Amino acid sequence: MRAAVEKQLRAAVAAAASLTDKRFGLLVASSVVATSAIVASAMTGAGDSGALAALIGRSLASDSTPVASAPAPGAPPGAGPSAASQGGPEPAAGGPLATAPVAAPAASGPVSAPAAKKPATSSEPEAGPVKHVFVISLTSPGYEQSLGAQSQMPYLSATLRPQGELLSNYSLLDGAALPNGIAAIGGQPPNPATAAGCPGYEELTGAKANSRGVLGGAGCVYPVETLTLADQLTSGQLTWRAYVEGMVDAAGKPANCVHPDPGEPSTASQPSGYAASQNPFAYFHSLLDLGDCSSNDVPIEGLAGDLRKAEKTPSYSFIAPTPCDAGTAGQCAPGAPEGAAAADAFLSAWVPKILASPAYKADGVLIVTFSAANPPAPELPAAADPLRTGALVISPFATPGGADATPYTPYSLLRSTEELFGLEPLAMAADPKTRSFAAGLLEENSGD
Repeated sequence: MRAAVEKQLRAAVAAAASLTDKRFGLLVASSVVATSAIVASAMTGAGDSGALAALIGRSLASDSTPVASAPAPGAPPGAGPSAASQGGPEPAAGGPLATAPVAAPAASGPVSAPAAKKPATSSEPEAGPVKHVFVISLTSPGYEQSLGAQSQMPYLSATLRPQGELLSNYSLLDGAALPNGIAAIGGQPPNPATAAGCPGYEELTGAKANSRGVLGGAGCVYPVETLTLADQLTSGQLTWRAYVEGMVDAAGKPANCVHPDPGEPSTASQPSGYAASQNPFAYFHSLLDLGDCSSNDVPIEGLAGDLRKAEKTPSYSFIAPTPCDAGTAGQCAPGAPEGAAAADAFLSAWVPKILASPAYKADGVLIVTFSAANPPAPELPAAADPLRTGALVISPFATPGGADATPYTPYSLLRSTEELFGLEPLAMAADPKTRSFAAGLLEENSGD
């Protein structure tokens, strides 16, 4: 029975993709994908279909949701739509590696199994006063060298630190960027492939979700039913964008949702260049296959324009520099500032624009976090934990100069963001051991 449903699913998607009305084709295709999977789940008794049902709601919820369209004749495969509709510069067609927006899930493998049941909760989460979340993801030189007494980042430690609340025990799950990024937007734990930076951009295989939707298996490109914070936001008629520095296509032109071809590495191809490992949204079929990545994963040049008006600023903005500007050792051009100095310069260029934006001033929060750690410097004490990076939360609703010594991780970043928007926690964000730092930001007068 399952094989028959899968065959019909692929045929229906292929038919939908041939429709001339592109939006209608995407809606039909995404609805067929989700509905067929739900039917298959019911026939096989394979658990709750809520996650896949969300894929229907995501495409049908709002006409204002950005929709990917098929490339124009002669455009490279995977060409994405322009970012101009939300105020950023119009990028070139999506990179040569982008996935077709109406393609069947994971064309190189079988249709993914339905998602596991969501964990039961005692009450539905409620959104608080924060309506705009900005996350900047950097590489840590070590806690003491960034936010501590030996800081090599004066803008972060001396200018921004007094304005916000320090999360002094924020720690990474792994030293590499990709597993922490995936955990921060999808709640999925590191595995050998993600910890290695996804050296072959391979599909996750042998994966079976547990009761919280946590996947095991090997690989780093997650199946279509594995949802992310971005999926949750779109299903809730909220907006999101990832602003990624240095993201260009094979011709060197700005492009959306650029990721490797299967078998290719995710690392930067040249000094100071784009690295897909800094861009976790490009590793989820839920975003690749239905066009959300092509629409909302954009070059950083669009951020300045989107900040000018609150109505153009997404509810959630994820800001990822190149490895050089993030502070990764050995990734900058000869003679350019590198390491902590490069990361601090990136902050000093972009944070004032965010803090001056109408969206931030009205109801925003900026989270300066780290998704990777440079190898410990030889002069560091042996007891120093290279995965302890700290993080900083700045908001009209946060306590200036405050500190929170609770242990947090990238799962906490996901859970806290979900709580701010009134969303259910995903995967490891739903684990009882995962702490949230959203409580103070959920109170209307917490910043008074």
